[in-house]
Amino acid sequence: MAGYDLTQGSIMGKLLKFAFPIMVGNLLQQLYNIVDTLIVGQYLGENALAAVGSAYALMVFITSIIIGLCMGSSAFFSMQFGSRNQDRLEKGIFIAFVAIGGVAFVLNVIVYAAMGGILVFLRVPGEVVPLMREYLVWIFAGILAVFLYNFVANLLRSVGNSVVPLIFLGISAVMNIVLDIFFIRSLGWGVGGAAAATVISQYAAGIGIVMYYALRYPELRVTEKNRVWDMQILGELMGLSMLTCLQQSIMNFGILMVQGLVNSFGPVVMAAFAAAVKIDSFAYAPVQDFGNAFSTYVAQNYGAGKTERIRKGMRDAAAGAFLFCLVISVLVVGFARPLMGLFLKEESAEAISVGVGYLRIEGVFYFGIGLLFLFYGYYRAIYKPGISVVLTVVSLGTRVVLAYALSGIETIGVTGIWMSVPIGWILADLTGMWYYWLSRRKPGKLL
Repeated sequence: MAGYDLTQGSIMGKLLKFAFPIMVGNLLQQLYNIVDTLIVGQYLGENALAAVGSAYALMVFITSIIIGLCMGSSAFFSMQFGSRNQDRLEKGIFIAFVAIGGVAFVLNVIVYAAMGGILVFLRVPGEVVPLMREYLVWIFAGILAVFLYNFVANLLRSVGNSVVPLIFLGISAVMNIVLDIFFIRSLGWGVGGAAAATVISQYAAGIGIVMYYALRYPELRVTEKNRVWDMQILGELMGLSMLTCLQQSIMNFGILMVQGLVNSFGPVVMAAFAAAVKIDSFAYAPVQDFGNAFSTYVAQNYGAGKTERIRKGMRDAAAGAFLFCLVISVLVVGFARPLMGLFLKEESAEAISVGVGYLRIEGVFYFGIGLLFLFYGYYRAIYKPGISVVLTVVSLGTRVVLAYALSGIETIGVTGIWMSVPIGWILADLTGMWYYWLSRRKPGKLL
């Protein structure tokens, strides 16, 4: 089998080499999300930015179902690659592709049919509704492209190729930026133009990476004898994928509920939140991807039975994540105001001020989410995705409950929504560390 073997050699060196292209790839993806938001904010105004920001939160929730299934399947692929079981790997690829593709199609039908109800659920202000509806009509068309790209990207990463997904994502990012400028500035298509640029770019990445896989990875093509519906493998895939999907969905549904609360404060807070969240996501994207790369590392070593190597990797990964988050925290907190100024005009002083408050509260606690991403990847890779679900429930449950409770206090207001986030991260980290410590005390346990 071809691929990048993480079961031997320098732990941190190989992990960073594997993780770096994934990090760069996600930064590119975040970059074109940021450019999308920046162009909308600067050229179309606060209401348009509020619409795009709220729609983005919705799309993240919808696509998280697909991405969660793909990520869960990739853990299965990594294990088979690590144990050198070609037949089970091919069968897993076939079953996962058919099953996840079917889920993506059904989701696509549902969201178009339920669009009106979705806008009501999100408590979108009347002046923002037409803009958000226009954006959603376009952006929903990209759901199948999200499936194609993420399925193949996770498959390639599971066998150690994190470079090719980066290349196609880079092409997509550049295309999105160019089309954004052309559709919005030159053609005057408004928020629909921003969505169209994103969808076209998504299909370019999705179709492109599928063609690359078909042409350059003959060892990962599913042979005719392995195009079968193996119920045992389906059960294993569901055990990994459904819980990973549930974790991703709970996490992003919680964020969606918070978005609905933010929307209730009006277009100014919506616009501030839209810009601040993009900065926030860009800031901690590398440590999120480091967690995903760490999951592949753990899964391969788990498949190879290298317990001690996994333990050492956990220590090294935690130290690396802490150092990275420390640097990012200083930068985001220190440059919060000029960062917000990139997205909003000077006359939007109130929105800028609200966004600065968000970034300064979140930015101080980035290591909280950095460690949480490591725990997510770790438990997913050792066949304990249920623990990741528990951590997500703790993190997002705390966030949602506190956000609604604190924001209802007149003297705290919207700041309560921002305060709830790091509190959720810290409680989930403590839960993850407690389970890790508890399990290590049991004889014969991997932890």
